[in-house]
Amino acid sequence: MVNESIRIGIANDASSLRKLSLLSYNQLAQYDSPSCYKLCAISRASGILAARKKSLKRGFATRTPYAVRQQLVSCYRFRVKNIGLEIPIARGRHISIPLTRHTLDIISQPRVKVRSFTLTRNRLSLCISREVAPVECVSTVGVDRNLRNLTVGNDQETRHYDLSRTVRIASTTMRMVASFRRDDARIRRIIAAKYGERRTARTGQLLHATTKTIVAVAVQRREAIVLEDIQGIRALYRKGNGQTRNYRGRMNGWSFSEAQRQLEYKARWAGLPVIHLSRRETRGSSIVCPRCGERLQSDTRLARKLWCGKCRLVMDRDRVAAVNLARRGRVRFARSRPPILLEAQGGAVEAVKGNPTPTVIPGVDAPKLTHPTKS
Repeated sequence: MVNESIRIGIANDASSLRKLSLLSYNQLAQYDSPSCYKLCAISRASGILAARKKSLKRGFATRTPYAVRQQLVSCYRFRVKNIGLEIPIARGRHISIPLTRHTLDIISQPRVKVRSFTLTRNRLSLCISREVAPVECVSTVGVDRNLRNLTVGNDQETRHYDLSRTVRIASTTMRMVASFRRDDARIRRIIAAKYGERRTARTGQLLHATTKTIVAVAVQRREAIVLEDIQGIRALYRKGNGQTRNYRGRMNGWSFSEAQRQLEYKARWAGLPVIHLSRRETRGSSIVCPRCGERLQSDTRLARKLWCGKCRLVMDRDRVAAVNLARRGRVRFARSRPPILLEAQGGAVEAVKGNPTPTVIPGVDAPKLTHPTKS
């Protein structure tokens, strides 16, 4: 149904959801499927066509889009019954998918609702939401993201979380993929993709444990989380910039956006405000003395430590960045406190429903299908 909607959209030069729905909804009557799945298929096709139109406007060469991955997405006509998720497959017929104990514990919590589901060949993901009360914060805490660590702190205390294991995982994966000698590019690509997924899963788990601790401590101390803007940092590590190939590989494999994503959704799930500094506010956060404001000096004998020529302060550069981010975030927090507290409540809009919902957290997984049941 998605590919049929894409074909209709290309033939009629339609990419908006409203126009594509008017053109393709009647054409999808040939499929023996509940109407809710047709609406979601049109919505997915509209997103694909909108991305194609945007690429064409920018002058990029694009292929004719075609959805390969089979998946079923809907936010209608499903329910959690007993220990399974019942979804319609035809008129008067439902199929039940058993849910794990962890999933049942999550969705049975107070004020938690299941908004939609995504079903693939081997995975079921539930999109859930929860109404949270905003945390009244009394201070801020800066998060400095680095390749081998996450440094969190403010004027009172600074904590250092070691992530050097992620660098070792990445280097090991790259070395194993580079050692492939089979004379078949297709097989090498498939095996390399499996190793890449394994690397992503292991790195994500390490970041999950770290970000969970950071948010828990911030909630306990009622501290708003301040994040720096480091978009465009990939441009610093390109060929011709004076770095070695291995160094560029390590820096370009840095999962700085994944750490930010996890911090954001976990903070909003707990009702904790997240302050995003602009690039102008982020500039110079690791080279300005937090005591007097002078530019810090470096010395090869001090490793990652910097010193101030005016107040003679010697401090780790990661700690300097965390303290400066916390201070700049505190200024923003004091200047625009009500909007930040409203932001902590979160918000999301379903692609088809169009109704505002509370904080939405996707990715609660469940196992495979079971036998169909009668409604």
